[in-house]
Amino acid sequence: MPFGYASPEQIMRDKADYARKGIARGRSVVVLQYQDGILFVAPNPSRALHKISEIYDRIGFAAVGRYNEFEELRLGGIRYADVNGYTYDRSDVTGRGLANLYASFLGKAFTEQIKSLEVEVVVAEVGETPDRDAIYRLTFDGSVFDEHGFTAMGGQAEAVASRLKERYREGMPLAEALEVALAALTEPGGERPAVGQLEVAVLDRNREHRKFQRLVGPRLERLLARPAGQQQAQQQAQEQAQEPSQEQPAQQEGGQPPTAPEGPLDDGSGG
Repeated sequence: MPFGYASPEQIMRDKADYARKGIARGRSVVVLQYQDGILFVAPNPSRALHKISEIYDRIGFAAVGRYNEFEELRLGGIRYADVNGYTYDRSDVTGRGLANLYASFLGKAFTEQIKSLEVEVVVAEVGETPDRDAIYRLTFDGSVFDEHGFTAMGGQAEAVASRLKERYREGMPLAEALEVALAALTEPGGERPAVGQLEVAVLDRNREHRKFQRLVGPRLERLLARPAGQQQAQQQAQEQAQEPSQEQPAQQEGGQPPTAPEGPLDDGSGG
């Protein structure tokens, strides 16, 4: 038996633990469906390095982990989409095909290379209708998960996904979906990231041709301010609805007693 022998099971466990620890050191990314498409949200103070990108007309990409490793995946996906779209038809480039390509590459790297890739990836495709939207999450070992509604990866992904599950509902408008994503990304009692430290993008089914769009600057600020204004309006409406019920007893005590309607009273005798 050679010196330093380790069983294949032990090697795979060590690779998986190594990859999980590397991915957990980063910040979480949230991907969720909203009324008009798919929303990507990630805390990212860097303006040069993007966690969220466009792959093709209807396909978006999000990743966590080592930047140089998932950037290689992103560029490979773009080349795959361009070649297939040019050779065949643009409609032949699908999120499922891209997810299968990534799964094959990640699986080979996990089993054949000494060090597994420290990445986790989401491939999202927006359809003509919400029921045709697709979100695929791929882990470091090449496993593919077909997510429905929302998903979270990186950092404290389980806690973020739990908070998403409590707040998410189908058919949310964009402002509400962004509010839900930020609430899930923020730990209880913690402060939300500033606008300049957020990376936000959408796949909007209502846009022509290229569906991917980054949300930055004044538009993102307006979307973040809208839910707060809606909450204040709801509170004011509740307060106004409560005011008449609070004033009514005082009017009855200080004013005239209520009078019965005109006409004979019905005493139940039937006469």
